[in-house]
Amino acid sequence: MIEIPSDLHKDLVPLAFLLGTWAGAGVSDFPGAEKCNFGQEVTFTHDGRDFLEYHSHTWVLDADGGKVRPLESESGFWRIDAERKIETVMVRDGGVAEVWYGELADRKPQIDLATDAVARTAASGPYSGGKRLYGYVKGDLMWVGEKQTPEVPLRPYMSAQLKKVVSPEEVASWAKDLGDLPDDGIAFFK
Repeated sequence: MIEIPSDLHKDLVPLAFLLGTWAGAGVSDFPGAEKCNFGQEVTFTHDGRDFLEYHSHTWVLDADGGKVRPLESESGFWRIDAERKIETVMVRDGGVAEVWYGELADRKPQIDLATDAVARTAASGPYSGGKRLYGYVKGDLMWVGEKQTPEVPLRPYMSAQLKKVVSPEEVASWAKDLGDLPDDGIAFFK
C-alpha cells in the first residue's frame, strides 16, 4: 500500500510511490570501468513544495556483500506536470550535471527518463547521455540505467532492486494501530 502524506504537494501525488528510503543491490558493467556488484541507498523526500528531493549513494560490494568503497553519489530534484511529464535535474559526484525528461506510464508506476542536457567538468570521465527506467514492482523499486560516451553507444550499465527501508518504530506503530502489540510495542522489536 502506498501512503500519501497529507503535506505532499498535490502535483506530486502520482510520484508518492517513490517516497522514502530504499536500499538494495545491483550490478554495474560498462566498457572501460570495473564490473562489480554494488550496494545502493536511495531517498526521495519532500518539503511540501512541488518537487521531490533525491539522493543516491552506491558502493562496491565484495563477494560476501560487504562494503569495499564508494562507487557513485548523485543528488537531484524531480517534478511532474499534469500530463505526467517528468523533469529531473541531477548532479553526480564525478563532475556531471544532467537534465532528464520523461514520463510516468499510464496505469502503472513506471518512469522512463532520457537526458536532454549534460554538462561535465574537466575532471569528469567521458559521458554524453543516458536513459533510465524506474518501476515499482511488487513493493520493490527497480531501475536500470543506460549510458553512452563518445566511444561507446547507448547501452545498459547499472541496474538494481531496492527494498523500502522501514524502521522498527514504524512497524510497531502500524502493529499498534491494528491492536497487535501492547502500548510499549517498540519493546517487541528489541
